[in-house]
Amino acid sequence: MDIETLMLPFRFAFMQNAFLISMIVSVPTALLSCFLVMKGWALMGDAVSHAVLPGIVLAYILGFPLIIGAFAAGMTCAVATGYLATNSRVKQDTIMGVVFSGMFGLGIVLYVSIETNAHLDHILFGNMLGVDTAELWTAGLISLGVGLMLALKWRDWLLHSFDPAQAQASGLWVNWLHYGMLAALSLTIVATLSAAGLILAIGLLIAPGAIAFLLVRTFQKMLWVSVLVCMISMLLGTYASFFLDSAPAPTIILIMTAIFLIAFVRRQRIMRRLSAQRIATEA
Repeated sequence: MDIETLMLPFRFAFMQNAFLISMIVSVPTALLSCFLVMKGWALMGDAVSHAVLPGIVLAYILGFPLIIGAFAAGMTCAVATGYLATNSRVKQDTIMGVVFSGMFGLGIVLYVSIETNAHLDHILFGNMLGVDTAELWTAGLISLGVGLMLALKWRDWLLHSFDPAQAQASGLWVNWLHYGMLAALSLTIVATLSAAGLILAIGLLIAPGAIAFLLVRTFQKMLWVSVLVCMISMLLGTYASFFLDSAPAPTIILIMTAIFLIAFVRRQRIMRRLSAQRIATEA
């Protein structure tokens, strides 16, 4: 390929918007993924991403902004999961599976019961190539707010993730941290609706943190590496999708999966080498 062909995607406005929203949503999703991985909340991200569908449909029926419905549904799912887990003998992961599948089913039933011009596949799988200016501003403002909140208070959330009892003993408002994290999760999913959709948003909320966890040893470096991996993956996936004639969101997830496998293999080799060195030293 010549330079002119390689630069072709940057000449189209819809591709420029796709690149822009990729950079916007990569920061909050990557930062949040680190906390979800360390806290063991991977399924919570999956639950909330699926649960916003009925909120979107209800907001459309009532004439409200879709972002309000999505956020309300996400918080409802998160709070309901926490309440049921606290007041029942069933484990939290089981409750999350029941709640998010129930809300997702409700969203599908509501969607097919109304007449709308909105495409369900755009909600589920995203429509990066159709992002408009309003969606860019919405995603940008949410990403800025969530990114700043996580960047400024990451030590408090890290302590709460590892040891909530110690966080409370240290004088931190653990309830604010808990529901603040849930609010950040819901808002981030709303910001990624246009980029990745509901189903693929979970990949953006888990893979960057998991990859960084395999590559570095400190949480602060993990935050930086996750943002770098997420941004590169999103830009590269969007760029490659132009020439592959594929949807950007699935291409991005495939690239992240490949990076995760490479990081996993690298980690395994390092662990085997260290183990061999320890055995040789002891012998």
